Amino acid sequence: MQFGFMEDFRNPEPWARPFPELYNAILDQTVRAEELGYDHVWLTEHHFTEDGYNPSLLPTATAIATRTSTIRIGTFILLLPFQHPIRVAEDATCVDIWSNGRFDLGVGQGYSYMEFDALCMPRKERSARLREGVELIQKVWTEDAVTFDGRFTQVKDLTLSPKPVQQPPRIWIAGGGEKVMLRIVAQYANGWNILLRSSVETVKRKTDILRRHCDALKRDFSAIEKSLFLAVVLAEDEKELKRREAESAQALGGRGLWASRELGTAGTPERLAETLRGLQALGFRHFQMVFPYKQEQEMLQRFAELVVPQLS
Repeated sequence: MQFGFMEDFRNPEPWARPFPELYNAILDQTVRAEELGYDHVWLTEHHFTEDGYNPSLLPTATAIATRTSTIRIGTFILLLPFQHPIRVAEDATCVDIWSNGRFDLGVGQGYSYMEFDALCMPRKERSARLREGVELIQKVWTEDAVTFDGRFTQVKDLTLSPKPVQQPPRIWIAGGGEKVMLRIVAQYANGWNILLRSSVETVKRKTDILRRHCDALKRDFSAIEKSLFLAVVLAEDEKELKRREAESAQALGGRGLWASRELGTAGTPERLAETLRGLQALGFRHFQMVFPYKQEQEMLQRFAELVVPQLS
């Protein structure tokens, strides 16, 4: 198993801290995670939301690359429909070079209609833009003199230089849409990211559907890395769990975490280890975690010390 954690920039207290202070906190937390043996740090973004602060991911990933040496750095969901694919390929190459080949590009189509409306972009185009963008990025990373006549982007005799350190970096696609998104994953992705939100049965069903898309496209299902995004709350007993859930809900303005006891991601270290072993049996090898707001540093250490040894 490999373990990562999520740096979610959607600050529930907009502008509560100066930008340099927030950036430094992100860097310090990532350095600490590397010291604790975490495999991955993932960054996520939104452009226009009620949450306020949302910096650009790839420059932030470059900053992390200069402060770390072993932990892999990924964009959990870079909203590709809002970006020019060539600029994404260039900036991602920069991160891969600065990190000496430790970068993973994770993309998604976006789900917030607020963002599409603010950019005057038709919502119905998002899947098509994602598919085309991934195809073009893969081409410029691996080919010379690329000519591409897409619906949204056209290039002629384009050469990206220098190329990434990795040949090429992995592209992860996040999403669970069963007819369109999972087919895009089956066709293009090196890795698939999905959220454990409603039930383990839902994840299993979507995994089976991805397998069928792979079969239809004659793609090796096992060649696609599989990752689950989990909201995790660790507690020694029921009393502590209730206290931490209450603290998280208060910090987040009553919203709380969607991790639940039923999913097995909130509870004792033993309970969480049991949950992760069950998910591994479904084919998942990567687990990316978000911890309760304002409890991240403590939870990072507790997970590394109390859960990981049970899974070795």
